[in-house]
Amino acid sequence: MNSDHDILTALNRDYINSVQTCDVKCFDEILAPDFYCSNPDRSLVDRAGFLKQTAQPVAIRNLKAEDVLIRIIGDAAIIHARTSYVMPDGSAGGGRYTDVWAKIGGQWLAVSAHVTR
Repeated sequence: MNSDHDILTALNRDYINSVQTCDVKCFDEILAPDFYCSNPDRSLVDRAGFLKQTAQPVAIRNLKAEDVLIRIIGDAAIIHARTSYVMPDGSAGGGRYTDVWAKIGGQWLAVSAHVTR
């Protein structure tokens, strides 16, 4: 049996991989119905908007999560991490994100994300 920390570690990995590969199906499974995301351009999108933007090809490559900190507080979890990636021109890029997860019906679902670059 996996611990909540193990499950959230795998979900965080899936989340990052889904961003890189435009995997809308995976996001459809792990986002809560009332999910919202604050984007680096300062826009706030709901679940439908996030799935729509996720379907668009990404120009970056080699997206990685680093310095991942998972904090579990009861049936809620906050994941803080740094990102690194390669820009289209080959230069290094990076940012940070904070994702909030909630255990709903026994399943961890992402309820909020905040992304900076």
